[in-house]
Amino acid sequence: MNVRRRATRTVTPEAARLPARVWAIGGGKGGIGKSFIAANVAATAARSGRQVLLIDADLGGANLHTCFGMPAGRGPNLSDFIEDRIQDLDKAAEETPIPGLRLIRGALGHAGTADTSHEQRTQLVQASRGLGADLVIFDLAAGMDRATLDFFLETDESMLVATPEPTSIENAYSFLRASFYRKLAHGLRDSPVRDLVREAMDQRNERGIRTPTDLIAEIERLEPAAAENLRKLISSFRPRLVVNQVRNREEVKLGFSIRSVCRKYFGLDVEYLGYVSYDDLVWRSIKERRPLVVAYPQSDSAIYIRQIVKKMLQP
Repeated sequence: MNVRRRATRTVTPEAARLPARVWAIGGGKGGIGKSFIAANVAATAARSGRQVLLIDADLGGANLHTCFGMPAGRGPNLSDFIEDRIQDLDKAAEETPIPGLRLIRGALGHAGTADTSHEQRTQLVQASRGLGADLVIFDLAAGMDRATLDFFLETDESMLVATPEPTSIENAYSFLRASFYRKLAHGLRDSPVRDLVREAMDQRNERGIRTPTDLIAEIERLEPAAAENLRKLISSFRPRLVVNQVRNREEVKLGFSIRSVCRKYFGLDVEYLGYVSYDDLVWRSIKERRPLVVAYPQSDSAIYIRQIVKKMLQP
């Protein structure tokens, strides 16, 4: 796909001067409420007066439209843009029932992102900045394929969603580790230590490199000059964490525990944005196909989501 060619959309001078901020919301596994979080974060931002564009980047299981009570669409979607069936990404955007919020759907049963290159995904993110929105939010596919990791890394802010379940926590660590090494692989592409980074991505490597901290130590030993560039890359990787479906105080503390582990063993600064409680009203809003912050704005979970968005929107 030729994203660079198609990114030339005519926008007002004001929009051109103020490109959109771009967020990505990801998770290591399915079933953790990632799309629920994405829909409610987007709705909250739109209800605060911002023009928001929500992009369903899960081309294999797109379902964001159901969160807004929108019927299955037959119009243009993200897959059409990726496969050159439409030339203007903006033509795939449609209004949602939330004023100020537009949605670009993915396509059910499609796996096209695996066939796109890193450069193409980067250009897609850049193209989304020029669509006249204040904020663009990518709802990513579950898992850790290259397309998902690239979207997570190329945006201005990246949010990782996890639940208190052991499988979700393990996948959250794996997602952060994979994202980190993906960032290093691209950032150190022309470095003499690039092969060492690739080797470190295999946890069974013979050098015994198990964490980013181990990698830094090994690079300092072999190529001290490259270690400073590595530190800069690490400091620029600051994902944010939201724990969903929290039931008690111990589970509230989980976010702080994950942050502590990431700092101690990965050398990564992960910000714990907050949590969303396990709530029957969440289930009810999903059944009603309305964002929780619209259907039940005074519920505890809706309040927590607004607090998370407030933190994200801070300069």
